[in-house]
Amino acid sequence: MELTHIDVTTPAQRHAPGECAAISSILSRVGDKWTVLIVMMLADGPQRFNALKRAIGGISQRMLTLTLRGLERDGMVTRTLFPTIPPRVDYELTALGHSLRVPVAALGSWAFDHIDAVAAARAAFDARDADDVAA
Repeated sequence: MELTHIDVTTPAQRHAPGECAAISSILSRVGDKWTVLIVMMLADGPQRFNALKRAIGGISQRMLTLTLRGLERDGMVTRTLFPTIPPRVDYELTALGHSLRVPVAALGSWAFDHIDAVAAARAAFDARDADDVAA
């Protein structure tokens, strides 16, 4: 099996097939579940690392660190170190990060609106799958 370029853009948005890898890396960053949660947590202003960790249930310290570092690298988050004892570090969305809030909020709204339909589809699939395994 070979990965090939699939054009999913409108004629006004056409791009070169070589750009597919760049788009893929961006989509993998912004589509990551931790990124979505972090962007929404930072939407109202700067947060400290431990406040983010407490607010985002289930994220490990390592995963939070890696996700914040990736968001900083991609220009969506700034990290500000305050020279206090102990050192204080705040994370805040940049203008680029704030621009991601709208699609992330839309995705979240879609998930809330369709949670029952998805749960029903999963239950039906799992029941069929269990029947197939038993047969």
